[in-house]
Amino acid sequence: MCFGSCARCVGYKLLILALFCIVANTLLYFPNGETRFASEHHLSKYVECLHGILGGGFLVLIPAAVFIGLHSDGGCGCFGREGGGKSCAVLSAALAALVGMLGSGYCIIISALGLSQGPYCFTHLERNWMYPFTDSSGGYLFEYNKWSECQEPQNIVQWNVTLFSILLVLGGIEFILCFIQIINGLLGGLCGLCCSHEEVSNLQIYPCFSDEHETCYLHYQAVLLSTYFIGILKQKFMYGCFYSPAVIRIFM
Repeated sequence: MCFGSCARCVGYKLLILALFCIVANTLLYFPNGETRFASEHHLSKYVECLHGILGGGFLVLIPAAVFIGLHSDGGCGCFGREGGGKSCAVLSAALAALVGMLGSGYCIIISALGLSQGPYCFTHLERNWMYPFTDSSGGYLFEYNKWSECQEPQNIVQWNVTLFSILLVLGGIEFILCFIQIINGLLGGLCGLCCSHEEVSNLQIYPCFSDEHETCYLHYQAVLLSTYFIGILKQKFMYGCFYSPAVIRIFM
């Protein structure tokens, strides 16, 4: 499988996922499309961690850009440059994939914590801004009758659960894709070494073979044939000499 083509395919997928993460995290700042809660700092602390914008977004855009920029001809060049380009491509892809795994891992962790703690809202019981579901350890997710405890922002529980869940899934997919790309890079590097050895051996066997130089190729074939027949003649001569009656008489 072509290393460069596979990397570019993963890069385009990561690009789309990173943009979705940025959009989802941005929406968390504006519950129901309202901006006053963000300006008044009445949002969950995990919303302000920028896990979708920074982690699943910009940090994943780095490997996406690197993968898309890889040369498509089997990874034989790094951004189109040949000569040691395969090693450069494998190294850059592996490092970029590690950055993507860190970013997506950060997005996964913060999203899980945000779902576990619940939203920051104004409750009708305490008449204050608080985290009403902190002690439930995520159990509120299945207790829909308790979601009405949050009065402001309206439908904040559904808003947070939906967007945090989307970020959790997107971060997981990004993490898997970056991990797959690391494995692909290792396999591409091993295959690249094998291919390079085969190319060197082919150059040694056919040093002047080229589709554009048929005369050189025919000349080389003629040399091979002449060498083969000379060897046969030598072998026949040696056997004929050593076992001829004249030689036997000389040594006798």
